[in-house]
Amino acid sequence: MSEPPRFDRGHTDDLMSFLAASPTPYHAVANAAERLEKAGFRQVAETDAWDGTAGGKYVLRGGAIVAWYVPEGAKAHTPFRIVGAHTDSPNLRVKPRPDSGAHGWRQVAVEIYGGPLLNSWLDRDLGLAGRLSLRDGTNRLVDVDRPLLRVPQLAIHLDRAVNSDGLKLDKQRHMQPVWGLGEDVRDGDLIAFLEETAGLDEGSVTGWDLMVHPVEPPAYLGRDRELVAGPRMDNLLSVHAGTAALAAAAGRGPELPYIPVLAAFDHEENGSQSDTGADGPLLGSVLERSVFARGGSLEDRARALAGTVCLSSDTGHAVHPNYAERHDPTHHPRVDGGPILKVNVNNRYATDGSGRAVFAAACEKAGVPFQTFVSNNAMPCGTTIGPITAARHGIRTVDIGVAILSMHSARELCGAKDPFLLANALTAFLEG
Repeated sequence: MSEPPRFDRGHTDDLMSFLAASPTPYHAVANAAERLEKAGFRQVAETDAWDGTAGGKYVLRGGAIVAWYVPEGAKAHTPFRIVGAHTDSPNLRVKPRPDSGAHGWRQVAVEIYGGPLLNSWLDRDLGLAGRLSLRDGTNRLVDVDRPLLRVPQLAIHLDRAVNSDGLKLDKQRHMQPVWGLGEDVRDGDLIAFLEETAGLDEGSVTGWDLMVHPVEPPAYLGRDRELVAGPRMDNLLSVHAGTAALAAAAGRGPELPYIPVLAAFDHEENGSQSDTGADGPLLGSVLERSVFARGGSLEDRARALAGTVCLSSDTGHAVHPNYAERHDPTHHPRVDGGPILKVNVNNRYATDGSGRAVFAAACEKAGVPFQTFVSNNAMPCGTTIGPITAARHGIRTVDIGVAILSMHSARELCGAKDPFLLANALTAFLEG
């Protein structure tokens, strides 16, 4: 029997605010933490001893967050229900020596992160944001959310075959943005500008993790405003839905039969192999310490993980009206058709039949329709954190998500209903 939906169009409105306020993974986890704090969660430090008290807790590490809620009376071997997601998106990231330029143009040296659609970054007003590491050992978030940089495309008069032969971009030569004029390029100019912007003393910044972002805000699109266009939906759409679902599930308190968890990792777009990625130790460490903090043993940990299920939530491909032949002919996920269940028999996705049953039950409980995605056999299939999570922790994992267009573009497109349909399904899953 389905329950009344928890989330509606207001959830999509809030998603747009979340996207705009989260230009980097560091900002995304800070904003997720702020939402969880309002729901009664509290931050715990990895360097402190943890207690086994009931309630909501979370750990921040770089661009990753793991949050969980322990109901009153939870046993040491109580299984977890996990929503997994990732905080990073393909983009342009600032190099260690950022100040460059030529022929009277001042430029910022960038490196390509992940697999972006490079052409989507051309002739677009861009800001700059990220994390500044200070001389005193602390970090400071910075966000220049105004037109600051631009990657100018070559005029058609100088590349007359571009429309017939296709655009060919060299990642090193053609993707360096301009940010001003001047013949005298001086090392340290960009960081000095960011120090001033952030209100920091000159010379206080000794390290940085900075990335470029489009400053055009998310917007409703279409005749009836039934679509949403915006940046970083892959995969902040899932991070936002998972955060909302965890806060909602925590409201059930002692009724919960499982311990609900949100695990939002960094570095999915380049393989997840980092201390904040899904292939790192962060999730396993948190789950194990949670068991031990409640007086559990290794046996209790094994019992808890044996009963644990993870929904790996990431965006997927909606059928494209101009390229329908690229999709499997019998699987055409549509926007606003509900979340998609991702299947690949070669384990590019972790879903199997038993996992499908878990997800189907959650969708039925939430009154949410769902669709199935499988790749065209002639096309390579992408992957996400699902198989990594399943293999690393030995827990049943199901790959799901929301169908979108323009994946890995600087500006992606989804249906206005799908974000809250996903959030309702995730809430039902976390509540068991």
